[in-house]
Amino acid sequence: MPRETPPTLTESALDILFRRARSHIAWTDRPVSVELLRQVWDLTRMGPTSANCSPARIVFAVSAEAKEKLMPCLMEGNREKTMSAPAAAIIGYDLEFHDRLAELFPHEDARSWFSGNPGLIQATAFRNGTLQGAYFMLAARALGLDCGPMSGFDNAMVDEAFFAGGAVKSNFICNVGYGDPTALFPRGPRLDFDDACKVM
Repeated sequence: MPRETPPTLTESALDILFRRARSHIAWTDRPVSVELLRQVWDLTRMGPTSANCSPARIVFAVSAEAKEKLMPCLMEGNREKTMSAPAAAIIGYDLEFHDRLAELFPHEDARSWFSGNPGLIQATAFRNGTLQGAYFMLAARALGLDCGPMSGFDNAMVDEAFFAGGAVKSNFICNVGYGDPTALFPRGPRLDFDDACKVM
């Protein structure tokens, strides 16, 4: 029996996720509920990671207190855009992710693959945590939010302020909310297929 053609997203959905989506730097005052942030995570966690290792850890700086703690960690040019965002998602990765593998990947003794191998732990946590950060942005856009991902902060300061204990390290920050389109720059160019890809 021939395999059924898999469904695809509509053109409008592709616009929301990719073609019309922008990295926002200014925000409206419309709030983002904790329930909506939970929905974003519930989609994010479904994206694939190596052996389902799921190393991403996210702190949502929403309160004034959390924002004030985050502000001195940021480069000057990133402070206003972050302070005005309804939520600043600090995307981190857990270097002790392998301690959850018996739960997350029960088919094999996956924890033993990583024990005593800090290089593999670091590479796996960072790579898959970054993947999950990308899933996070797609999930947020799919649920009607705008994103403003950025680096430009002191990772060590953020780790000390928000990831006490040292096992979780910050990767990047993604402001989320409802962006103000009047503050956007013109969209930058993108590389064509032949400039970036090769078929062998």
